[in-house]
Amino acid sequence: MEMLMMKRAVFVMIAAVAVMEEKVLADQRHMVGGSQGWEESVDFDSWASAQTFKVGDQIVFKYNSGLHSVVELPDESSYKNCDIGNAIESKSSGNDAIKLTKSGTRYFACGTIGHCSQGMKVKIKIATGTASSTPSSPSSSSSSNSHYSLLGCFLMLLPFYALRFM
Repeated sequence: MEMLMMKRAVFVMIAAVAVMEEKVLADQRHMVGGSQGWEESVDFDSWASAQTFKVGDQIVFKYNSGLHSVVELPDESSYKNCDIGNAIESKSSGNDAIKLTKSGTRYFACGTIGHCSQGMKVKIKIATGTASSTPSSPSSSSSSNSHYSLLGCFLMLLPFYALRFM
């Protein structure tokens, strides 16, 4: 009887870890602009419309820090008019990760004069919910998310397999 209780406790612990692991691995990192990154030649509207952003995901801006920067704009008016003087945050490392912590829309532009008006800006619409599970386009750095789902399934089945040998 004691052995059966131990088996059940081990099963519950492994199942709990598997569920938590799947949740953590489901968050996605979206490389803004796909493989081209944060560059003037990218069609950011098309890129963003092919993505699904959810709370918990990250967007990553990769660029030449001597040529570009990233500014977050407070609203759609500032975004449309490229009013970078209203920026609520500015980054310039060349490898900037921004966590999407709540649903809604966020607006980003290049802080280099003239770049925003030439189209170097992106509107990120964050869906309600957490942990992206929708497959992303091949231009995103997070296209390997299906591997995480397979890992989660494996981890969920592992306790059943282990119990056979206890």
